[in-house]
Amino acid sequence: MYTLVPTDPMDPSNVLLEVVSGRTTGGDICQQFTREMFDMYQGFAAYKRWDFEMLNYTPAEYGGLHHAAVLISGENVYRHLKHEGGTHRVQRIPEVGLSSRMQRIHTGTMTVIILPQSVEVDINIGAKELRVDTFRSSGAGGQSVNTTNSAVRIVHIPTGITAECQQTRSQLKNRETALRVLKARLYQRIMGKETEQRHLARKKQVGMRSQSERIRTYNFSQDRITDHRTGYVSRDIKEFMRGGEALDDLITDVLEHMELGALLDLVENGGNNLSRSAD
Repeated sequence: MYTLVPTDPMDPSNVLLEVVSGRTTGGDICQQFTREMFDMYQGFAAYKRWDFEMLNYTPAEYGGLHHAAVLISGENVYRHLKHEGGTHRVQRIPEVGLSSRMQRIHTGTMTVIILPQSVEVDINIGAKELRVDTFRSSGAGGQSVNTTNSAVRIVHIPTGITAECQQTRSQLKNRETALRVLKARLYQRIMGKETEQRHLARKKQVGMRSQSERIRTYNFSQDRITDHRTGYVSRDIKEFMRGGEALDDLITDVLEHMELGALLDLVENGGNNLSRSAD
């Protein structure tokens, strides 16, 4: 839309997407909401005809979800998802069985993390820099997955960054996937140091997982989704959570808003540069 805005070189990249249940508020509400968000992005990937490869899935009680990581591949995936990273807040009356407390509106949060998967940059990691642990899977792969130590967790010792995979019965394949995830996180760390203003640096996305850092609120009681960066409001929350056209419209609005902001910054900085050149 704004042709003067410099193109983000990572826009065509595939994406490592993670969803993480909030730890500070909401309890089961957070875990249920995290599962719904995971399903929403899976639906969005199908809507966009992107590939959706499961890397890790750690379920919670009552059908909820603690954490999941997936690799999404397709055309301009990072461009569409890069502003989804951050804290998402839910407001709803708990379903029967999820809480024994009074049927009042509860609030919870979850975090979305978006990391670009660059196909052009390869990070060399020495074997001595890694600690590899194997363990039995606790994921949703069925009893056959849990009979051997096929799950793999890799720790990058110098930074403490970790990645794990437990989605297949093949320890080798899980190790390859975990290493790929680790490299994505290391690459994002490098990018974050070089360009601290990037909103999608992992630490800025995770933050403290507090409600004050929320980027969007999903109010089930009022059937409304509000993006706090743009003020965009969407109705029919059940349809929105399917991850189809309604989510696409909101993402487009946020993207245009961010590009307009980038254009204004470019004009302002360009004017400052011209003034300095004249001096």
